Amino acid sequence: MTKELQKRVITSVILLSLLVIFNFSKFFGAGLLIVVLFVCIEFSELLSKLVGPGLIKHHRYSSYPEKLNLKYLVLQILVIFYVLIIFGVSSFELHGRSGNSTFFLFLISICFFSDIGGYVIGKSIGGKKLTKISPKKTISGSIGSFFFSILPLLLFYNYDQYEYSLSINNFLFCLIISLVCQLGDLFISYLKRKAKIKDTGSILPGHGGLLDRVDGIILAVPLAYLFVKLI
Repeated sequence: MTKELQKRVITSVILLSLLVIFNFSKFFGAGLLIVVLFVCIEFSELLSKLVGPGLIKHHRYSSYPEKLNLKYLVLQILVIFYVLIIFGVSSFELHGRSGNSTFFLFLISICFFSDIGGYVIGKSIGGKKLTKISPKKTISGSIGSFFFSILPLLLFYNYDQYEYSLSINNFLFCLIISLVCQLGDLFISYLKRKAKIKDTGSILPGHGGLLDRVDGIILAVPLAYLFVKLI
């Protein structure tokens, strides 16, 4: 196991442990708010590298006052709305879906296992690249993500065989969440490549920034919320 993989696994274990602690405590809302704020800050910095800062000068040597960068402003408002309202509210709703809050933990576990599976299998097997957007991602890694995403269902089945039964619907749910996580990862990877940066931050060893860690989760949670509401 490489040092990078060791850091990634240790960080994932610590994050999952913190998630379990906050998930079953009255401080879930506070923990979620911290995540949302960090994601918004890192996304803001990413946007500043893509479209420029919020305030820009007319000219390098101009004496005119700075003006608002409307493109940055609009994108920043959209990001805050999505992360704070759509992702935040969906998380609260899913967390309160059951009396013991296990479903939200199950959902995030799928995202974590999907990410770890993609990294471990991709690094171990390698092979053909998945896309030019992220050269390090491989087809084998993507398949590994799908396989690992099923593991939480097998684990939670031992906890509640009715809620987490080994049904076709639950298997499909895991695979769909894995797919969305991978798409979210690719989307943020595309933005980082356009911005010419490797990570959105450095707060998480082996992962980079918090946005690097939750890039798929912020898409998967709202989708799961719709899934629960519609089915």
